[in-house]
Amino acid sequence: MAAKKEPKESTYAWEGTNKRGSRLKGQLQGRSPALIKAELRRQGINPLKVKKIAAASLFSRSKKVTTKDIAIFARQLATMLGAGVPLVQSFDIVGRGHENPAMQKLIFSIKADVEGGSSLAEALKRHPQQFDELFCNLVFAGEQAGILESLLSKIALYKEKVEAIKGKIRKAMFYPTAIVAVSFIVTSILLIFVVPQFESLFKGFGADLPAMTRFVIDLSEFFQAWWWAILGGIGAVIVLTAQAKKRSRKVARGMDSMLLKLPIIGDILTKAIIARFARTLSTMFAAGVPLVEAMATVAGTAGNILYAEAIINMRDEVSTGTTLQQSMRHTGMFPNMVVQMIAIGEESGSLDAMLGKVADFYEEEVDNMVDGLSSLLEPVIMAFLGIIIGGLVVAMYLPIFQMGQVV
Repeated sequence: MAAKKEPKESTYAWEGTNKRGSRLKGQLQGRSPALIKAELRRQGINPLKVKKIAAASLFSRSKKVTTKDIAIFARQLATMLGAGVPLVQSFDIVGRGHENPAMQKLIFSIKADVEGGSSLAEALKRHPQQFDELFCNLVFAGEQAGILESLLSKIALYKEKVEAIKGKIRKAMFYPTAIVAVSFIVTSILLIFVVPQFESLFKGFGADLPAMTRFVIDLSEFFQAWWWAILGGIGAVIVLTAQAKKRSRKVARGMDSMLLKLPIIGDILTKAIIARFARTLSTMFAAGVPLVEAMATVAGTAGNILYAEAIINMRDEVSTGTTLQQSMRHTGMFPNMVVQMIAIGEESGSLDAMLGKVADFYEEEVDNMVDGLSSLLEPVIMAFLGIIIGGLVVAMYLPIFQMGQVV
């Protein structure tokens, strides 16, 4: 006889009261309402109502939890705690206010862990994909020092600043990519659909075609015959390059080094890395995390393997008694202005404040450079596309112009 299959876990919304008579609400996953009620009683909650939540349809599939969602969560939780709302109740308010079902599920999962006796830091560590080491360490420090609200505000500010910088970097990288992509698409359309029409017309001329026209026709024929290999080759190069960067530290170093040497883009990336370094270290140092321990976390958020290695070397030097500004100078990867500001911060005992000023300055620099790049590249894109399209048009009409001269 075939074994009976166990029912799958589903999500249930529940309502109940705790030992003090306070009414609580939440969500739990389980195989049946009876098991949900048993779990609630184990947590000291008297269940009043348990209702199964319908599974999301194909068209209402939940979105992923984004870093922006995490930043909003930290800001809202800090606001709730600042208003005197208890932590567990804050989870209910913040969770039910979220439009993203995936984020709601995450918040209620954290809430269930906290209700079960875990600290907030322990509950967050069970979700490493959403809450990184920096987030968990700062929350732990806030719980230990009794300043959780303050540190959640710092986390929210940090996340918001970092996300703004990432957005600027994506914007800076978008324009060169857009130039290449749009040029490729427009050229492909012309070679596949337009050039063959001219080619059939030229066959009746009975004369040799200009070299430029002949080249465009040959290119069109090649593209029509091998378009699948060209697209496949481009895709393969992208995938293999991404895999090589993940698996080979040498390849990753080479690619990150090349990015930093690119004109304009490299300068923007360098300033963004320095801004992120200063912002992260300032946030952790202000929270009371020891400098050596903080720098280990900062290295993981650098976003560039060359700077990550430099920060690790700085941490090793600082752990042996070297000052931060000396270790930064030894790497040769930080501008003299940054080193001087760090030196002033160390001497005056206001390192976190000075790091914050460095972050503010370089974040503004990135903003200005990206805006300038956008203004510069808009006419470049138009000129680039004009040259490509104009070149193809001239190549196709050149035989017609020559015929007109003969006539």
